[in-house]
Amino acid sequence: MNHDFRTDAQVPLPAMQHERGCRCRLHSRRLFTGGLLAGAALPTLAREGVEVGKPSAMSKLVSADQVEKAAASQYQQMRQQAAQQKGLAPDDHPQLIRLRAVAKRIIPHTYEWNPRAQGWKWEVSLIGSSELNAFCMPGGKIAFYYGILSKLQLNDDEVAMIMGHEAAHALREHARERMGKTAATRIGAGALSALLGLGSAGDTLLNMGGQLLTLKFSREDESEADLIGIELAARAGYDPRAGVTLWQKMAEASKGAPPQFLSTHPTGPTRIRDIEANIPKVQGLYDRAERPAQRFGPPKPAAAAAKSGGG
Repeated sequence: MNHDFRTDAQVPLPAMQHERGCRCRLHSRRLFTGGLLAGAALPTLAREGVEVGKPSAMSKLVSADQVEKAAASQYQQMRQQAAQQKGLAPDDHPQLIRLRAVAKRIIPHTYEWNPRAQGWKWEVSLIGSSELNAFCMPGGKIAFYYGILSKLQLNDDEVAMIMGHEAAHALREHARERMGKTAATRIGAGALSALLGLGSAGDTLLNMGGQLLTLKFSREDESEADLIGIELAARAGYDPRAGVTLWQKMAEASKGAPPQFLSTHPTGPTRIRDIEANIPKVQGLYDRAERPAQRFGPPKPAAAAAKSGGG
């Protein structure tokens, strides 16, 4: 294994991800005609699992291909910046192997939520930063920061909860939807008919300013991603009750100076109660799911790693 991997690199977030201080990401726009847990429209056909509303029509104002292309470019730029600081984990790093094993189990269950996901070139990267952060960009570009695994000592079920949540943002095209909403607000309703043809208009949308790429998800986006995330994880054989222990760990981490992840994923008893209320909806899926053949552990805590000379 490559021992030159640094876990304290300073790698900036891709522009499509949230920056410190935004109002809310795990943040405000009406997503459903009613509340998430009461009044949301049920799918036409009965299905086992969580209930969420239909995707927003606002996303149709922006080309999915162009959003995913922009995300892929920014993701690769982030990887290059990390590699320059020796902060990009090599393929044989045990925690990257772990993340990719979890992703391999979750990805097949994403297709129901977005048929485009079958054609995505899913990627998983481990960034050697001490910050608590993780995300999935449009097109299935996943990244975990080493700090979130190490500092929270996440077990596999908790890793799956984060990965499922972040994948849900990409599957429901929350970034594309946010761009569409911003475009509609800035350009005005009179110009929307011209945009529906897309073409060069898609390039215009993607270049309308940094704020189109530094996106803030609404609180309803976050609630939706929570629910879809626990379902994806349950179908993949990971215990949905880990959604509760994960956010309990997040709440503990938020004491003092909140880490970057929590500036956009605020914790609180309401969030935990919402997850608890939906666990029965996915418990049967988990009970029937094939369990992972191999379980992995978190990185050694910093003090223990220093004593043993490894991570």
